[in-house]
Amino acid sequence: MPADAIKTDVLVVGGGMVGAAFAAALAETGLAITVLDAEVPAAVADVPAATVDGVEPRVSALTYATQSLLANLGAWQHVPASRACAYTHMDVWDADGTGAIHFDAADTGTQALGWIVENRTIAAALHQACRQHANIDWRAPVRVTRMARAGRGWQVELADGTLFETTLLVGADGAQSQVREQTGFHLRQHDYRHRAIVATVETALPHDNCARQRFMGSGPLAFLPLADANRRHRLCSVVWSCVPQEAERLLGLDDAAFAAEIAAALENRLGSVVAVSRRAAFPLIERHADRYVQDQVVLIGDAAHTVHPLAGQGVNLGFLDAATLAEEIAGNLSRGLPFDEPLALRRFERRRKLHNLVMQKSFAGFKTLFAARALPVRWVRNTGMSLLDGVAPLKVLAARQAMGLDGDLPARCRPAPRGTHLVRPS
Repeated sequence: MPADAIKTDVLVVGGGMVGAAFAAALAETGLAITVLDAEVPAAVADVPAATVDGVEPRVSALTYATQSLLANLGAWQHVPASRACAYTHMDVWDADGTGAIHFDAADTGTQALGWIVENRTIAAALHQACRQHANIDWRAPVRVTRMARAGRGWQVELADGTLFETTLLVGADGAQSQVREQTGFHLRQHDYRHRAIVATVETALPHDNCARQRFMGSGPLAFLPLADANRRHRLCSVVWSCVPQEAERLLGLDDAAFAAEIAAALENRLGSVVAVSRRAAFPLIERHADRYVQDQVVLIGDAAHTVHPLAGQGVNLGFLDAATLAEEIAGNLSRGLPFDEPLALRRFERRRKLHNLVMQKSFAGFKTLFAARALPVRWVRNTGMSLLDGVAPLKVLAARQAMGLDGDLPARCRPAPRGTHLVRPS
């Protein structure tokens, strides 16, 4: 091992939302943590969006569990109220029938079902939280060029020749994870044969803090409410998943034609679409690593798994990964064990892998179910949605599961007593 290698206990490759959350969650252990990120963290800007071009196209629907984690890490206080929209209602319906479900936060005993926040705002807030910890060494922008096994740990080299020696290497570097590829993890992939078109739109009618999702044969369309200037409630983030040929057609339309199509696709529930931002599209691919842990390397977030965005759970699963891994490492130290004790790392994998797989396959099943055009299948799903909407206890149970209020939650993801969380309706 070269004498000039910088030694660190935990090296996190990837300083996005999940990597930053893990670093912040682990910081109280006192371990030396290094974060390597390809981009300079964005600054938190408390400026309300006045137009569709003032919003980043990529947003996340944060669950209560995730909001609790951000609050407990000291990051939520850095999320400006002007950039976070609490949604209190959700409408989901089938385009091929009468099946529909309406969720109301009041039924779940909470003030909101979740929050819609731009990804860059979340990442910036987490970076602010990480800056409060002297044991987090944040390096950006950097480019990792090589990873090699060195004794029990790993050596990581940057493009500028800087070398790091670490006991535990954590891959939080996204769906195209360099850590996963260079350290020998096996990945299973399935192409959903869908592309997701993302954009910000302004509607003629206010969204009333309601998230809307319409399931069509070509794919689901989601309108997610956004905070905006003057509290007009007319900006929404749009995620339209459809087959590649339809995506190409939609991307090729001019703004006026696209606005007309997307308003019609939502059945004009928010009136006409009066403005559209620049559109972007990306392929939807289901990925899942066979293992999350091997040879002193751990994968979290999209590096370990990706899911269809129809339920908006992708980043929330990653945040649960980050909190669970930090909790297991801290547990080792509290018991006087090495922080990288293999049994605890395996326990992290067991706690998260089954949950992620169930969620992944559930979303894939929903996609297949709502894509089916056969009349008997349409009748069954419409009847099922209507029945669920009429059975309050089951509907509340489904809502609480989606909100992350039930299940095997890390301590930092458990909501505080009612009334102690800051809800920020736009």
